[in-house]
Amino acid sequence: MKRDMVEMSEHDWLADRFEENREHLRAVAFRILGSASEAEDAVQETWIRLSRSDADTIENLGGWLTTVVGRICLDMLRTRRGRPEQPIGDHSPVLEDAAVPDPELEALQADSVGLALLVVLETLTPAERLAFVLHDMFAVPFEEIAPILGKSPAAARQLASRARRRVQGTPEPPGTDAHRQKEIVTAFLAASRSGDFEALLELLDPDVVLRADEAVVARGAKAVVLGATAVAERFSGHAKAARLTLIDGLAGAVWSRHGEPQVAFDFTVVDGRITAIALLGNADYLADVHLVPLEP
Repeated sequence: MKRDMVEMSEHDWLADRFEENREHLRAVAFRILGSASEAEDAVQETWIRLSRSDADTIENLGGWLTTVVGRICLDMLRTRRGRPEQPIGDHSPVLEDAAVPDPELEALQADSVGLALLVVLETLTPAERLAFVLHDMFAVPFEEIAPILGKSPAAARQLASRARRRVQGTPEPPGTDAHRQKEIVTAFLAASRSGDFEALLELLDPDVVLRADEAVVARGAKAVVLGATAVAERFSGHAKAARLTLIDGLAGAVWSRHGEPQVAFDFTVVDGRITAIALLGNADYLADVHLVPLEP
């Protein structure tokens, strides 16, 4: 009898802790899935898995729950994508949900993720969507996202970056974004090599951010450089060894040594200007990313 009471007490404690995290989990699931009903299903499945686990071995319950609900949502997205009658680009359960007044759903939509964003998210692959939502909306480190996707942290970072570009992209006709990016990056490399400071400023957004990963910082680069003037100064007269390269289908640049890529220059272009540049030298990332040289 006493043992049963102890087990019941532990179960109640675990249930209370889960309830403390429920709204956070619903928000995560809703943003990934775009459907209030599916989000609730994912949260309920998370509770089932928690109740069957050894909670004493979980050091960070909040992180564990976020990881589990993320994995469940990823499986649901992949299942949804695999249904021939429901292509992910056409499936927008939130539109169906929105037809019926739902105060909780309206509150979620009124937050940082509106209906327009949900529609854009539907165009992403499941892996892109999960990486973007967990990192950009909930600040989950790529080191924790990577195991969910079965990829390296660098590859998870690239997926989020690719998704971010599509979410922030300009409403140009299909097929023109990649061409325009190639033009901008080509002009940037030419201005950098020739030391044309004014041309660099024209190509850079005033609030452009240059970031370098740990591998590039170890080579002597600054981790973060802010603003068009500072970034133009960083590149003016440099990047002579960097070559125009398609990085996962979008124009960027790569610096190689002895035929092996050492640093990838990942550009984000919005409204004809460069808003972000990432210098990526992580070996796992360079091994996973698809590079197609456009210059010898």
